[in-house]
Amino acid sequence: MTYRRPAFSSSNGSNGAVAAAQVNILVQPLIVSIPHKLGKDEAIRRMKDGLSTVNTKYAHLLQVNEEVWSGDRLAFQITAMRQQASGTIDVTDDHVRLEVTLPWLLAGIAHGAQAMIRERGLRMLEKK
Repeated sequence: MTYRRPAFSSSNGSNGAVAAAQVNILVQPLIVSIPHKLGKDEAIRRMKDGLSTVNTKYAHLLQVNEEVWSGDRLAFQITAMRQQASGTIDVTDDHVRLEVTLPWLLAGIAHGAQAMIRERGLRMLEKK
């Protein structure tokens, strides 16, 4: 007995397989919480300083396409491995919370890097 996968078609009559390949499938967000004892203003200053180096230090891995601060929240969009992702960084008096929604291709890689992201964030927020 053979099983044939049904052909998909979109509403405009195009091949559904091609249309499906063009859709980014999103997974659960990657969330990293980083505690600090700096207060909100100093934590924001350090986050801004640290994030300004991302485009140069990690250019081989990712590109920051958009970075918009609104009070204590950063909304951003990045491209990594030709995949687009977006997220937020919220800064409070005692922690920084990163939440990024990734396409499935990046999700497998990023969840493995969660500890590294947290450790680098802690370094940015260390008392000096």
